[in-house]
Amino acid sequence: MSREEMDLLGWDRCDIILVTGDAYVDHPSFGMAVIGRTLEAQGFRVGIIAQPDWHSKEDFMRLGKPELYFGVTAGNMDSMINRYTAERKIRSDDAYTPGGEGGKRPDRASIVYTQRCKEAWKDVPVVLGGIEASLRRIAHYDYWQDKVRRSILLDAKADLLLFGNAERALIEVSHRLAQGELIEQITDVRGTAFIRQDTPTGWLEIDSTRVDRPGRVDKIINPYVNTQDLEACAVEQQKGSTAEALETFAAVQEQNPGFDPQTEQALELLTPEQAAERKQLEKQIRGELRDQSVIRLPSFEKVARDPVLYAHANRVLHLETNPGNARALVQKHGVQDLWINPPPIPLTTEEMDAVFDQPYARAPHPAYGDARLPAWEMIRFSVNIMRGCFGGCTFCSITEHEGRIIQSRSQDSIIREIEAMRDQVKGFTGVVSDLGGPTANMYRLACKSPEIEAACRKPACVYPTICQNLNTDHSSLIALYRAARKLPGVKKVLIASGLRYDLAVESPEYIKELVTHHVGGYLKIAPEHTEEAPLSKMMKPGIGSYDRFKQLFDQFSKEAGKEQYLIPYFIAAHPGTSDEDMMNLALWLKRNGFRADQVQAFYPSPMATATAMYHSERNPLRQVNYKSEKMGIVKGERQRRLHKAFLRYHDPKNWPLLRDALKNMGRADLIGYGKKHLIPPTDPIKGTAQGQQRQRSQAVLTQHTGLPPRSQQATSKGKKKGPVSRKAR
Repeated sequence: MSREEMDLLGWDRCDIILVTGDAYVDHPSFGMAVIGRTLEAQGFRVGIIAQPDWHSKEDFMRLGKPELYFGVTAGNMDSMINRYTAERKIRSDDAYTPGGEGGKRPDRASIVYTQRCKEAWKDVPVVLGGIEASLRRIAHYDYWQDKVRRSILLDAKADLLLFGNAERALIEVSHRLAQGELIEQITDVRGTAFIRQDTPTGWLEIDSTRVDRPGRVDKIINPYVNTQDLEACAVEQQKGSTAEALETFAAVQEQNPGFDPQTEQALELLTPEQAAERKQLEKQIRGELRDQSVIRLPSFEKVARDPVLYAHANRVLHLETNPGNARALVQKHGVQDLWINPPPIPLTTEEMDAVFDQPYARAPHPAYGDARLPAWEMIRFSVNIMRGCFGGCTFCSITEHEGRIIQSRSQDSIIREIEAMRDQVKGFTGVVSDLGGPTANMYRLACKSPEIEAACRKPACVYPTICQNLNTDHSSLIALYRAARKLPGVKKVLIASGLRYDLAVESPEYIKELVTHHVGGYLKIAPEHTEEAPLSKMMKPGIGSYDRFKQLFDQFSKEAGKEQYLIPYFIAAHPGTSDEDMMNLALWLKRNGFRADQVQAFYPSPMATATAMYHSERNPLRQVNYKSEKMGIVKGERQRRLHKAFLRYHDPKNWPLLRDALKNMGRADLIGYGKKHLIPPTDPIKGTAQGQQRQRSQAVLTQHTGLPPRSQQATSKGKKKGPVSRKAR
């Protein structure tokens, strides 16, 4: 963090300098601490520049010139999501900054920080990482500019991009650089993206339309022919068989629109040499030669101007996320190729333990003094037990960053961390605020067959129903809970991470254990909606799963003699949601006595499938083509306000908007003073007792995945009755 600390350590320079948009907290929930400690364990001298002044290069030079490279990250969150609300308004605070002060990092921090590093020492390589880089590694729709942007690697002009949880990749890259290898020569590491000029010899490119056809684009032989320059089409034709075959197929398709070039009938049109090459290509597509296959996506220029091709590229990207069968991807940006290697192999339990067993101080850097750091306060007494999520929710990007294969720590490692927290963290009162991760109850859940898991290309293991090959045994998690709460000095272990309730109902014993011992009065779950249309676009289970879970939750709460409540989360304005869907959700909320205290509209985060829906108005969960039916997308400000208003139907400020909408929808029958009505026909008179009914209803919160953390008061207050109020940032 400073030259003084380097002097105390006897360092004349750092091997690696990490630059982050967050304040530095030496805790395994903060990516910078994990990377720094992991590299330190490998023998590297690691310096950290946290939240530098980006207006000049001086702050980036304060630790001197690094021996190997700068590692740059925007922080634990995408800098744009951190800075702006779903309505594109500037947030007033930043949970990852001392004092919660906003404005301490630039917009698009990865780009700005990289440029300053290059200004400081132009000959020092820059390696991009973190969630901002990970989710912007390819041409992506940017909600804030309402356009498709290039890969962040090109915009930042960095030398290498690491995506996902990149400990293994970063260790390999660091050692290879230390051994004198040039960074431009490091092109074979999984979980990396880089720029190259041409496809290497021995690799076979597969047109992405062969993996998933978007439909006919125009009348050229192949809209995605792998051209290196304007004359490449002629070059391809001179090569012979492949181009000639494509020309033959195009001519036949022109005469016979139903003709399929993948059939045996098509092969009869080819010469023996063409047929042999064609069969070789089919082997590549089937995966028999996957290690030397690369899928060429439509170029940045094409997806930027064609929403259908954007949806197609997004769909192919998601089809290539399983480390067991994913192939490399390539996408042309101008005259350069962006090459994306397959995602990293998940860490083993032993590797996970090694990452989390590092000697973390579990506290913010002393340089911050007594300044309040909201993100740290939220997780200071929590323990991360796993990574990854196989839920596949389309509005969430966890799969694209952490993967859908669960990576779990050993019980012993988790217990050691609880003991360290108990003994070392100031202010620990005996309450563990959370044992969780991206999802509370996926610990040690996995496919029953490694072979099936390696071959699977499904985006989710739990949609539309739980896969028959998924092991849903919660016994390891139950054993962990019991071991944790038996520790001396531990009074209570709470579960604050979001619960996947459709999985939980597969194990009533788990629900009983959870409800009896680990709920502090309120448990948050995320049905997100009640209606099938939006739920199918989210890849979320039907509301019947919620009902089954609630029945067991209430049953076991009663048996335990506890009064406890479920706090359901909902999303407004998600792609595929109609006004009628939101109206029905509001009616469900009223029937069940819920009144949303804070609501959140859908936030189109980079690379998410739902973001592709939002931009393209097509559904990439199915094969996309130009005849695909357009989806209903909520984009206008008034309609977004209406969808949020339905969630807060009880707020008098929303009644005029809701009355107009209900009348236009032909549902004026829902306006009145009776129980069957949603809103009254008149506004409240100022000074009346309007709203007293609120005290008899539960307040619920809605929040989109990826927003900054907020107080966990609702999940740690024990048996507190009545409504809960928390501020969403």
